[in-house]
Amino acid sequence: MWGKLQTGSSSKVAADVIAMASLLLALVLTSAVPLAADTPRLGLETGFQRLYDLDFPGAQKEFASWEKINPENPMGPVSEAAGVLFSEFNRLGVLEAQFYENDSLFAERKKYQPDPERRALFEQRLSSAESLAKVSLGHDPKNLDALLAMTLASGLRSDYAGLIEKRNLASLRYTKESAAWAEQLLAADPTCYDAHLAGGITKYIVGSMAAPVRWFLRLGGVPSDKAGGLADLHTVATRGHLLAPFARILLAIAYVRDKDVPRAREALLSLEKDYPNNPLFAKELTRLEKPPHP
Repeated sequence: MWGKLQTGSSSKVAADVIAMASLLLALVLTSAVPLAADTPRLGLETGFQRLYDLDFPGAQKEFASWEKINPENPMGPVSEAAGVLFSEFNRLGVLEAQFYENDSLFAERKKYQPDPERRALFEQRLSSAESLAKVSLGHDPKNLDALLAMTLASGLRSDYAGLIEKRNLASLRYTKESAAWAEQLLAADPTCYDAHLAGGITKYIVGSMAAPVRWFLRLGGVPSDKAGGLADLHTVATRGHLLAPFARILLAIAYVRDKDVPRAREALLSLEKDYPNNPLFAKELTRLEKPPHP
């Protein structure tokens, strides 16, 4: 499925693969996220749902309103940063999924020209979230919102570096940071099933690669387990909370890559029905129905 790879190019391919995982993670980061049970979260949930329907102004309005009520919670600014990134992806066309099943097209992706003002706002919101999270963790090392905010901040930086700026090695570094924060989050709350999603993506993609590249990535601390990655995605899809829809998206993509068209179609039709305002599902279904090139 991944084609033949030369061992000498393992580092470049590895970085490209992590960047591909980052795009999937970007979609994850722009969905609703679980908060601590005692945190009022309706505004954030509404904001992320609007983001999921590509209503970026409406999403940011919800995030800003929630942050005014919860000024010390890092989930406010990190959610705003996610909104900025997702809107940039949409503006630049990064969200189109046509290269998911073609590794060469992904490796040849272009370096985009970001909006400088949006870039500055993105960094400002992330820095604010990290500062608030570190204060909270100083009082309580198991603060769920703070751990989640740190997980998302590193993941968002990975997405920006890999998919807009095409800085693959920086993207890899941030991805590993995000995974480390996710491990702490799961240690604090093993029932936070949504936290399995990012690891599942990476394990599946890396586990699908040729043996020399898997070996190279394991040396760098990146997990490689295709079956385990799929199992993680199934766990989130069936037991997760607000990230379950994205687990369904990622499983659909996995079905496409594995040429399992019936299950891919079923998953995408279900998502299109649940989220009719997002045109990406219809586009992917249309592409799925096209006959393969001879």
